[in-house]
Amino acid sequence: MQQSVRLFESLCSVPAQAWDALHDGRNPFVTHAFLSGLEEHGCLRDDWGWSPQHLTLWEGGELVAAAPGYVKTNSHGEFVFDHAWARAYERYGRAYFPKFLCAVPYSPVTGPRLLARRMEHSRALLNAMSDLTRTAGLSSAHVNFHTEGEEPAFPAGWLRRLDVQYHWRNDAGWTTFEEFLGAMDHKHRKNIRQERTKVARAGVTFRIVHGDEASEDDLATMFGFYLQTFAEYGNSPALTLEFIRHLAREMPRSLVVFLAEQDGAAIAGALCLRGGETLYGRYWGAATQLPGLHFEACYYQGIDYCLREGLRGFEPGAQGQHKIARGFLPTFVRSRHFIADPVFAEALGRWCTEEAESVRGYAALLETHSPFRSPP
Repeated sequence: MQQSVRLFESLCSVPAQAWDALHDGRNPFVTHAFLSGLEEHGCLRDDWGWSPQHLTLWEGGELVAAAPGYVKTNSHGEFVFDHAWARAYERYGRAYFPKFLCAVPYSPVTGPRLLARRMEHSRALLNAMSDLTRTAGLSSAHVNFHTEGEEPAFPAGWLRRLDVQYHWRNDAGWTTFEEFLGAMDHKHRKNIRQERTKVARAGVTFRIVHGDEASEDDLATMFGFYLQTFAEYGNSPALTLEFIRHLAREMPRSLVVFLAEQDGAAIAGALCLRGGETLYGRYWGAATQLPGLHFEACYYQGIDYCLREGLRGFEPGAQGQHKIARGFLPTFVRSRHFIADPVFAEALGRWCTEEAESVRGYAALLETHSPFRSPP
């Protein structure tokens, strides 16, 4: 059957049922509800560098493959850092922006990017991306945080990059937090118990609510903590309260909010999304500073939740070497890059090879700092 490629400037133009039929539903970030919500509720704007250009593949009237896509005029909110590439490209005498990005905005979370039932459809999406890059006069196309299973779809000309995040995995079959601690050496086990005890002695308790359990006050409070964190770091928040409400309404069991309370008032919160077998930590904030509060809200409460709910993984966000001591081990994350200019692509290919060797060496070094007595 004849295939056709179509670009959509709004995901609302693509039927949600058809989009969501292309993935298994286990990763909340690629759902139609999440991606369209970002567009509908003010989280993506042209003047912030985000112009949706969702790439779709059709056979007749049937959607057979799709990729969340954006034309970018900066690298904000991507978490695969290419600022050095942009500067070098400009010195080379070419404009690096605009470029094409296949990713989930503001979300350094591994998940499917080439939504397709068959490998040949995934490859067709990638061919369409490289064609679009050339015909639209873009410098490059980038696929960030794709799954390892999608690797075979990429042609040889797509450069490969590696990075490291810190993930918790329950491959050992722990059922309680004490079993999890029992797998650690004495030093790390003692440190975590001390951190949790400090929070408990301060009179802090936690209330966990899913989207369909959260009140309007709960959502507004969590959003306030989110704004405060961005203000403290001098960054501009991209999410809106309307988007958080949208998640609670449209993805009620995927949204999980951990609220820390003291003397009847919320003092901190962590916002997470729940997938098929993984909890994803996204944002946190606090109105007061207490010893151990950040670790309890962002790590230990999430691990406890995973153990109770039978989830096998917890990804608390990008960066943070301190997570290793708390049971989050180094894990590779991936991205692929198509550079339209063949001379520049060749130079970047050598750079990517050297970077990957460095990242692998760094990960091996990090593994030596594991808090576990033996690999879990």
